[in-house]
Amino acid sequence: MNKILSTVLLAFLAANLAHAQAPAAPAAATSCEARAIDKNGKPLAGAAKTSFLKKCEGNCEAKAIDKNGKPLAGAAKASFIKKCEADAAK
Repeated sequence: MNKILSTVLLAFLAANLAHAQAPAAPAAATSCEARAIDKNGKPLAGAAKTSFLKKCEGNCEAKAIDKNGKPLAGAAKASFIKKCEADAAK
């Protein structure tokens, strides 16, 4: 009986630790969000920020097509968007 209780308790603790970890943030939103600063180095706010984020995220999404003209998907799309946003930051 003690063996069963200790196994259940250990499983509960392991599940609790796995649940306590924070989920990863989306890379694309974070990248554009981090670059949303004005020429004085202050973060953008309001309509200026909204416009910047739309432009930042939209341009790379539209360009994410393969050599056959089909839209990229999955890891290829994520990689392309990450590279596109990094190039736009330069």
